Amino acid sequence: MSIKMISPPVPNMPWEEKPDGQKNAPVWRYTQNPIIDRNPIENVARIFNSAVMPYQGAFIGVFRAEQTDGVPHIYLGRSKDGLEWVFDSEKIPFVDEDGNPAMPVYAYDPRLVMVEDIYYIIWCQDFYGASIGLAQTTDFKTFTRMESPFIPFNRNAVLFPRRINGKYMMLSRPSDSGHTPFGDIFLSESPDMVYWGKHRHVMSRGPTWWEALKIGGGAAPIETSEGWLMFYHGVTGTCNGYVYSIGGAILDLEQPSKVLYRCANFLLTPEDWYEERGFVPNVCFPCATIHDSDSGRIAIYYGAADSYVGVAFCQLEEIVEYIKKYNKLSDIDTSLGKR
Repeated sequence: MSIKMISPPVPNMPWEEKPDGQKNAPVWRYTQNPIIDRNPIENVARIFNSAVMPYQGAFIGVFRAEQTDGVPHIYLGRSKDGLEWVFDSEKIPFVDEDGNPAMPVYAYDPRLVMVEDIYYIIWCQDFYGASIGLAQTTDFKTFTRMESPFIPFNRNAVLFPRRINGKYMMLSRPSDSGHTPFGDIFLSESPDMVYWGKHRHVMSRGPTWWEALKIGGGAAPIETSEGWLMFYHGVTGTCNGYVYSIGGAILDLEQPSKVLYRCANFLLTPEDWYEERGFVPNVCFPCATIHDSDSGRIAIYYGAADSYVGVAFCQLEEIVEYIKKYNKLSDIDTSLGKR
């Protein structure tokens, strides 16, 4: 491959070959989707918008679980193959730095990223308004809450998998107190995962229909020889409500507030029944990838209709070339995001 991933190999990652007659973007759905159905465990009605990663030769994940009282919390799940999941019966027992119970009021749309042998969980929570929650673990047994990085209102926080120029980097989407009808992606940096600053604008809502309302971070960016490959979500408004699709962009490796390429076309949009029909219809919401640097294979994990979890596949070289082919950038995208 002429385009390389800069990440550890994952030879046992889930994979299904591209079907014959694949049209449009080179992204295809797993034929056994959804991999997580409704009512997966006792007292949980739906799991969706969740993040997974390789762990000790198998796979582990943090899952948005809508309980039967309607309140979302994060549950831990494990899998041997990344497709069939077994969940803990109780929500993750977060503690504070002294080891005392410290459960969030609610928690949803988690991401899971390893940086320097520490696993970080990032989610949206109540911090006197919707904002970002953080916790860390080294063993998936003790989960220690950290200081909230931002004041309300903010959502869709995604941590980069390594420091850049010595700093931790996080994407987020500032919002308002409601179901935000607007939103751009911003970048913030920290020397210590506590104090965050040097905020930069990354991407605006797109010029094309499918992402014209708002955008937000998705899976943790994948480091490649071409830049940071980022799968994100874009939202449009229709006469029948919002539609969430998956898009792709490539960010500069050392200055990730600068967008190098941005695909004008969506990569995946609601088409199958489990994406179009559910608690919130017409949603494809990416939160994680599993990727193998040796083969260039990528599995995208996404929430479907706020009811299910689906998986889609692509090849690194094909998806990068597709993003480049349909590249459409604005002056705002290519700047460093300062004003």
